Amino acid sequence: MVTDEQRARIRRLYFAEHWKVGTIAAELGVHHDTVRGALEVERFVRTTARVRPTMLDPYRDLIAQTLAQHPKLRATRLYEMLRARGYQGSALQVRRYVARHRPVSSAEAYLRLSTLPGEQAQVDWAHFGRLRIGGAERPLCAFVLVLSRTNRPLRALRPGAVPGELPALPHPGLPGAGRGAALPVV
Repeated sequence: MVTDEQRARIRRLYFAEHWKVGTIAAELGVHHDTVRGALEVERFVRTTARVRPTMLDPYRDLIAQTLAQHPKLRATRLYEMLRARGYQGSALQVRRYVARHRPVSSAEAYLRLSTLPGEQAQVDWAHFGRLRIGGAERPLCAFVLVLSRTNRPLRALRPGAVPGELPALPHPGLPGAGRGAALPVV
């Protein structure tokens, strides 16, 4: 327990002599929390921040409604809208307010796929009409295969080919490439 005489001495050393709390505690042989309690500095500190009115207050409802309808609208555009309605304050004040009160958009979820080489591909087959070669007319077909890992397309444009009858196509990302392996038909 600190006596009134000790409290007065602590307060004189702190406020008049400008000693630090630790120095006072060492001089008097008391704990530094005891010195802080005797100073009673906390009772002079304002615990609640006083909210002062701003020039933006009459326009807060308009900003909230506009941001609810158009959440990606720029603060500078809002500032121009407010100026047209009589706002006299600065653009910086509007930018700060919008940054604090802009609705947060929900993040879009996605799944990133990871595949091994040759494990997954997208395939397309197209018929481009007929092509005259020599005296014969043959169908003109195209085959496109894109490996998902490398994103490199393999294209084959073959006259006379019939869908489902593909010869071996060498491609560095395919298993068995260059060994005459036939592509499976799906």
